[in-house]
Parts: sequence; C-alpha cells; structure tokens
Amino acid sequence: MSKFFLNRPVFAGVCSIIIVLAGIAAFITLPIAQYPDIVPPSVVISTTYPGASAETLSRTVAAPIEEQLSGIEGLQYFNARELFFDRRGDSA
Repeated sequence: MSKFFLNRPVFAGVCSIIIVLAGIAAFITLPIAQYPDIVPPSVVISTTYPGASAETLSRTVAAPIEEQLSGIEGLQYFNARELFFDRRGDSA
C-alpha cells in the first residue's frame, strides 16, 4: 500500500487534502453538545506524618500546603483529605 502512494505523490497529496477538508467540515458542523468533555489537569500531593494526630497533621502539614496552593494563578479549586486509616483501623 505504501508503495502505491510513494509512486503517486500527487495522488497522495490530494488524498491528504481531502481528509483535512473533511475534518474541517466535520469540526464546523459538529454541535457543541457533541464535543468531548475536557478535564483540567490535576495534581495529587501525598504526605505522611507517622504518629501525628489529625489536628497536628492539619495544622503542620495541610494548612501550609493550602496556603501555598491558594496563591497559584489559574487554580480553580482544591480540597484536602485530613484523615486516613491503616489496616488496623488506627488513625495515622
């Protein structure tokens, strides 16, 4: 198949132009409701503080991170999870 197009470069160019024009026509006629959802980029920050209580973790780890995040230009939203449990059920 590639040999066919290599031997006929003008035909290959015309096919490429037709494909591009079909894509432009589809883009123009596609209703906005049919556009795919675009998810904004996200970042996950994971921290550990073995032996600390939830209050200590919130005050010494989560609060400074939240302060730094609040100053980022273009940031839409962020949330913090303050308590995780290990397999024994102890808070960490």
